[in-house]
Parts: sequence; structure tokens; C-alpha cells
Amino acid sequence: MARENLDRIRQLITQQAARMMAEDGINDFAYAKKKASRQLGVSESSVLPTNAEIEEEIRLYHNIYNADEQPQELAKLRKTALMTMQLFERFNPHLTGSVLDGTAGKFSQTEIHLFADSAKDVEIFLLSQQIPFDSSEKSYRISDKPSKEKVRKTVPVFTLETEIGLQKISVFDVDDMRITTKKTNDGSNAERADISDLQALCRVTNTL
Repeated sequence: MARENLDRIRQLITQQAARMMAEDGINDFAYAKKKASRQLGVSESSVLPTNAEIEEEIRLYHNIYNADEQPQELAKLRKTALMTMQLFERFNPHLTGSVLDGTAGKFSQTEIHLFADSAKDVEIFLLSQQIPFDSSEKSYRISDKPSKEKVRKTVPVFTLETEIGLQKISVFDVDDMRITTKKTNDGSNAERADISDLQALCRVTNTL
């Protein structure tokens, strides 16, 4: 297949995956890429775009099609995240992911990291507050060191359902505040914002 055709197919997959993540609430890059490639009848994995390419396309999509709506949805997600973080203040909450970096839109899930002595403490707190939740686990990449070093960490995740989307609350050990998880799009360090950081961000964007 000619190079220009491969590039065109790659771009179409990128655009389709970005549209689904921006509009349909899909939060998994790999799933979005596979679904987009299936819809376009493409089976070659070599033409799949990177996560970073899709993330950039999401920003472009919002700028073109959601210039008015997306900032409002993002503001709602950030305000709701702040309220949740204030509720969990004792567990050192930090916001990360698309709600922090600004690519989130309607139906996007919110990612919050807690740093607690025990995930059981968080679960007991949820039960005491009568907050419904689902339990699962998630594996995070935490290092680029050689394979002999620990490069991934699996932690408990509590999923809360709000009126504007799901909140995924991952519970790390307190000592894990010294490490940084890696972004799935390019492997760089994921940004985190604590309560004061998020309050400052909301004030700058006039969302408080």
C-alpha cells in the first residue's frame, strides 16, 4: 500500500477515535483505536495512531465543534472533582487525567488519586458516608527503568457515579506520593493537582 494511502488511513483512524473519545464518553485509547479501525475496515495494526496523536486530535475536535460547550462541560467536571476531593481531603486527593489537562468533555470520566495508609480505610469511609461505589483494580506504569526494576503498580479503584460522569478513584500507598505515574499517550510523567492547585486553576478559568 502506498505511503500516502497509509498516512490517510492513519489520519482517518485518528479522527474517528478522537471523535468517539470526545463525544461518546470512551476513555480508553486502545479501545477507541480498535473500534475506529473496525468501523473503517482496517486490520493493519501498523497504521494505528499513537495515543498522543489522538489526544492532539481531541483538542482540535473540541476547538472546531465544541468551542462553546466543551469549556462549560470541563468546568462542571472540575467543580465536581473539587467537591469530591474536599470530601476525601484526609486521603491526600490529587486530580489527574483529561479533566486536569483540559481535553475532557461531556461524559468524560474523572481520575482522582488518593494516597492512604490503607485502601480499606477509604472503603470504610465510603460505606460510612453511604456513597455507592464499584470496586476494581488498575495497573499504572510508574517507571521507565530497566525490567529488573518495578515498572508497574496495581492499585484498588473505587468508581463513583455522578450526574455528569464517572469518577475513578485510585488508591495508592502514602509513600507513593514520591513517585509519578506515566501518561498512556506518550509515557511522560502524568500531572497531578491537589485541592489548592485545582482551586487556583478554577479561579484562573473563572469556574469557581
